Amino acid sequence: MQKTIITGLIMILFLSSCKKNTSQNSETQKEESTVETPQKEATPFFKLSLAQWSLHRMINSGEINPMDFAQKAKELGFEGVEYVNQLYKKELEKDPDPKKAMKMLLESLKAKSEKHNIQNLIIMVDGEGDLAVTDEKERNEAVEKHTKWVDAAQFLGCHSIRVNLFGTNDPKQWVEASADGLSKLAEYGASKNVNIIVENHGYLSSNASLLIEVMQKVNKPNCGTLPDFGNFCLKREGGARWQAKCIKEYPKYQGVEEMMPYAKAVSAKSYDFDTQGNETTIDYKKMLEIVKKSGYTGFIGVEYEGERLNEIEGIVATRDLLINAIK
Repeated sequence: MQKTIITGLIMILFLSSCKKNTSQNSETQKEESTVETPQKEATPFFKLSLAQWSLHRMINSGEINPMDFAQKAKELGFEGVEYVNQLYKKELEKDPDPKKAMKMLLESLKAKSEKHNIQNLIIMVDGEGDLAVTDEKERNEAVEKHTKWVDAAQFLGCHSIRVNLFGTNDPKQWVEASADGLSKLAEYGASKNVNIIVENHGYLSSNASLLIEVMQKVNKPNCGTLPDFGNFCLKREGGARWQAKCIKEYPKYQGVEEMMPYAKAVSAKSYDFDTQGNETTIDYKKMLEIVKKSGYTGFIGVEYEGERLNEIEGIVATRDLLINAIK
């Protein structure tokens, strides 16, 4: 009898212990299940480059030497650079022989980019004549003036030169003239393994649907676009090419989406930022979704054009916005 009672007490204690352990294990599992798994940070689908125009005020004022562009880009955390030809005007005037002056400039720029492990990507070409004028002789002269920058791009290892398509503002004539000028320049570019790319840079070049017509007419693998997030002004007050207030604009998100199938580079334009670091006029998340959806995985160039922040602050704000927008 006594043996039976003792055995019973042992069983009760054993079952109680099991129940307690089961309850504790259940609570532990519940707590573990509520612990959030750390989210893996999103990896950018693009690399970052710096458009030299972001520094044009500091360069023109003498605060920054344009010859130190690669070093400055490296300091700011960029992997590639996009040169602006007009910012080297003074350098090209240092020797009376234009070819010699160009050779000296390019050798120096290449050496500096190699020293700082920076990729040379694009030369933005301005002031070399209008490629979309209706006069064929004038158009051919513009094509010829651009060829030295194709040579320069090849020497530096750039994949492209960016050109403008100013000239006539008659849509039909513009498409024809643009296609002719681009075709001739692209043919030369192909011999140097250099792309000829067009940015939406005002007036009819900012009409993305018309620009795509031009791309289709040219139909060359080394001719493409450079979609810019912000340059969609179709007309300015007084017919001015620059500076004046924009009075007509092409839908920017539609424009970038239309241009992306032909894109060989992308420009992230910025003007100003709110207290959360977002661009005040451009939805960067929406723009990056458009770019990513197209399958583009190349460089995105930072191009700050604002006035409230200084140029370095604006560059950093744009860089950080691009990185944060993909998270």
